[in-house]
Amino acid sequence: MNKNPDKNHFILSIDQGTSGTKVLIIDQKGQPIAKSTAPLSSLYLEGGWVEQVPGDLLANVLHALKTCLSDFEQAGYSRADIRTCGISNQRETFLVWDRQGKPLCNAIVWQCKRSIPICKRLKEQGLEGRIKETTGLIIDPYFSGTKLIWLREQDPTVRKAMQAGTAYFGTVDTWLLYALTAGEAYLTDYTNASRTLFFDLQRLDWDRDLVGQLGLTGIQLPEVRPSAADFGQSDFNGLFDRPIPISAMIGDSHAAAFGEGCFTPGTAKATLGTGCSVLMHAGDRPIPSAHGMVTTICWSTAEEVAYGLEGVIVSCGASLEWLKQQLNLFSDSTETEAMASALESNQGVYLIPAFSGLGAPHWDMSRKASLVGLTFDCHKGHVVRAALESIPYQIKDVITAMEQDSGLDLERLMVDGGISNNAFVTQFLADLLQKQVSRMANADVSALGAAYLAGLQAGIFPNLEVLQGFQERTNILPVNNAAVAASYRAWQELIAQKHGV
Repeated sequence: MNKNPDKNHFILSIDQGTSGTKVLIIDQKGQPIAKSTAPLSSLYLEGGWVEQVPGDLLANVLHALKTCLSDFEQAGYSRADIRTCGISNQRETFLVWDRQGKPLCNAIVWQCKRSIPICKRLKEQGLEGRIKETTGLIIDPYFSGTKLIWLREQDPTVRKAMQAGTAYFGTVDTWLLYALTAGEAYLTDYTNASRTLFFDLQRLDWDRDLVGQLGLTGIQLPEVRPSAADFGQSDFNGLFDRPIPISAMIGDSHAAAFGEGCFTPGTAKATLGTGCSVLMHAGDRPIPSAHGMVTTICWSTAEEVAYGLEGVIVSCGASLEWLKQQLNLFSDSTETEAMASALESNQGVYLIPAFSGLGAPHWDMSRKASLVGLTFDCHKGHVVRAALESIPYQIKDVITAMEQDSGLDLERLMVDGGISNNAFVTQFLADLLQKQVSRMANADVSALGAAYLAGLQAGIFPNLEVLQGFQERTNILPVNNAAVAASYRAWQELIAQKHGV
């Protein structure tokens, strides 16, 4: 039975991530009504290759959607009141298919390292400056373009289709849209396009000359639109009895920034997961970075394009997982807060978490992890505290670089992800930054961001100010703490030493 049939306007949000799909349905007050998740597996192949099966991606989305709709209706609502849909997606993962929508290969996942030799070759060819100036990115296997070059050179099926002009490229959002609209909509948004290595941030369109320089002439590329726009409609393979408008598409980290409320220059979010993505709203124009950041699109509507600076930290929760799995220092990460808080200080113990090198802003991928400052009166609590402190230290490094690049003073930092629930980390971070740190009550920030953008486009939400009123937060205020400032200076000295000793 439908509740308040004259007032209900619901928004469907699909958050298709690397490890699974999350589907959320929110009401016109921004409140989640139903939610479901479905796990998705990846193929981890020899040589650091990572792939996903295209059919599995679509089936995963439809399975999560079907479950969510069932729960929604069991709660007494009607799917007929769902007015629009937003999609957020794992960034950089891409597919290639033919005009009929048949995949020409598996999806190549953002984690895949197969294009390392191609990255080296492009740098030797002197393309690094050209690419950074145009796209805001560095040459790295992380971004889609170098792996598309690998397919062009190594996969005969893809190469022949590109030569014939019948190879269609797209990130996961584009693939899902193409499949769900039976090929009627071949589109992407600015954020996803900005992660490919051949999108011009100034013109907000593909750089066809750069595509040619990369040896990719002949590839079909989707039309690019703002994140909130008309992306067509779909009945989602019969799950609805009428087509639902798709009114937003956006990369997941960008969706999280929008869901967190990064609506003005100087606002930023940090997702504290296995690694950490720090994304800052940097204004209405692209800002080139001289301090190890990536320039990107933060989010966009028809009226506004918000540019961003992003810093990717390699090891965040991964450091805690290593302490747990390899050293058995605790059985559950929730124990770490009390272990660290029980100590008066770090006693000069520091963990440089370069298990896979150091990311932004240092980009020292040859660096190894190191634990320094141990004495006989130290115990496992000091090691755990050192690992937790390394998270705010690295975020401070990135925020400082962003402020130097942009000339902006960080307004406040919004945090999400599992480690954002660790009170020791969030208070230490606030004290270190001397800024307010805010944690959202709703953890599904990427799904929320896509839903908010779709609701704006559909006219369900009138403006950004209304969205800000939806966000319930816990605010952590900074305390002047000389010991925290001193410990950060010691961290900086260790980072400056090549081997961290």
